[in-house]
Amino acid sequence: MDQLDQLVAQAETDFAAAVDGAALETAKARYLGKAGSLTELLKGLGKLDPEARKSAGAEINKAKAAIEALLNARRDALQQAALEAQLAAEALDVTLPGRGAGVGGLHPVVRTLERVEQLFRSIGFDVAEGPEIETDFYNFTALNTPANHPARSMHDTFYLENGEGVMLRTHTSPVQIRAMQAHVEAYKDCDTMPELRVIAPGRVYRVDSDATHSPMFHQVEGLWVGESVSFADLKGVVADFLRSFFESNDLQVRFRPSFFPFTEPSAEIDVAFMSGALKGRWLEIAGCGMVHPNVLRFGGIDPERYTGFAFGMGPDRLTMLRYGVNDLRLFFEGDLRFLGQFR
Repeated sequence: MDQLDQLVAQAETDFAAAVDGAALETAKARYLGKAGSLTELLKGLGKLDPEARKSAGAEINKAKAAIEALLNARRDALQQAALEAQLAAEALDVTLPGRGAGVGGLHPVVRTLERVEQLFRSIGFDVAEGPEIETDFYNFTALNTPANHPARSMHDTFYLENGEGVMLRTHTSPVQIRAMQAHVEAYKDCDTMPELRVIAPGRVYRVDSDATHSPMFHQVEGLWVGESVSFADLKGVVADFLRSFFESNDLQVRFRPSFFPFTEPSAEIDVAFMSGALKGRWLEIAGCGMVHPNVLRFGGIDPERYTGFAFGMGPDRLTMLRYGVNDLRLFFEGDLRFLGQFR
């Protein structure tokens, strides 16, 4: 049996010398393979008498179990060493600062819309909404727009296929008609109708695209209807809003006569900044006027009893002026390098 003890000792030495799994499997084959030392001894058991065969077989199996235990121990040791080497190679310094997640922010135009809504809510205006797909009636007819008006042409308006007189709205003015109709319906059983004060922010669409125009842009329109609403009220509301929005009490505001089919009289609203890069320049900001009697009638309101004013301005233009951006297209190109400046 000294031969078996030597075999186990030699196997232990060979297994310990194996530096990886492949070398260990080669060493294993020398002892436990088809032509291995122990396998040959087991084959020779057939030449012994039964008593000797039983005794020798037990000793050989004991040696085999010892070699297999040494093999498994070395295999586990190699796997553990490989794991420790991998962990060392991939070690992380937990004391280093982590990679912070990117911080998002509101789009600059959204910031402007929220600011506009907040300022008008502070003086008693509600925010009204309406569909972006409109009918010819609400988008043009109810706003006293003649059938031959250029805005109705395909050059300015996105008409929908297979939709007779259906289009993407070209302004948020249709919301004013819907708001008036809903207001009249709500107070139809009352002798006196309370004042209606709403703004209508939202997306609008026109066939236009350059540095200061986009096929999709935003508008905020305002409407105030009551028994004694005047142009003086219009001037006060708009001038106060613009000075609050730009945070400048010395902002100069002027109303320049103009024409719109849905207001009479009508005016363009210009502002001049008294400081900064735009100092002294007059810039057109909005359009406004007293609501045309025909528009009031389409809204279900008696123009003999009630008057009102309306205005419309572009939040995109306001955003450009507030942040000093000179190309409207930058707001809609989705460049995070640009948008990240407004977080």
